Amino acid sequence: MSGLFIISAPSGSGKSTLVNQVRRVVPGLKFSISYTTRAPRAGEQDGREYFFVSRAEFEEMIGRDEFLEYADVFGNWYGTARRFLHEAEQTGEDLLLDIDVQGATRIKRKIPRAVSIFILPPNRLELENRLRHRSLDAEDVIQRRLVTASREIENYQRYDYILVNENDRLEESTDALKSILLAERRRQAVTEGQLSAEDAGLMAKAESFRLDNMRERLEPIRASF
Repeated sequence: MSGLFIISAPSGSGKSTLVNQVRRVVPGLKFSISYTTRAPRAGEQDGREYFFVSRAEFEEMIGRDEFLEYADVFGNWYGTARRFLHEAEQTGEDLLLDIDVQGATRIKRKIPRAVSIFILPPNRLELENRLRHRSLDAEDVIQRRLVTASREIENYQRYDYILVNENDRLEESTDALKSILLAERRRQAVTEGQLSAEDAGLMAKAESFRLDNMRERLEPIRASF
């Protein structure tokens, strides 16, 4: 059975960059590219960042029950196609889903074995700086994203693992995410008595990012919002 990983984060947390990095260093990962009705941004390509479709096309896909989950975000539809899970199962790869809190909740209800990971910025000020630096959104959209981020962060307890994506520590964050993916992969492949010393070390590292082990670190981040 293929593994299923869910990654969520407030917009501007560096999730896309982190996912792109970990896909380069962890083999056997199939990435689910979401469908959306929003217009492509500068530099985005259809089939790379998203599949860009019309609202009518998206609603036809809903009617055909082609989505594992879908949601309206800021007035645009976003959805995860079922076909990616089927393709991963056929090839024996693990499927990585990059979806928001709404979608993650729906996937966990349908597929409880899915492993969920929530990525956070170090604080509100840094998130705001990142949103402004990328210059993709108007001021009212930035403010709306910050309000949404505050709400999303309150859902952190629904996730299995928490990562704080610190400034200028991409390599460290990538290594942390890699450890979680590989530890969960090993956990599903072997029994406890068969764990090697390397497996045990990998799992210990991943455990440090478990929700219960991250609660104290999260308090000042939550307070900043």
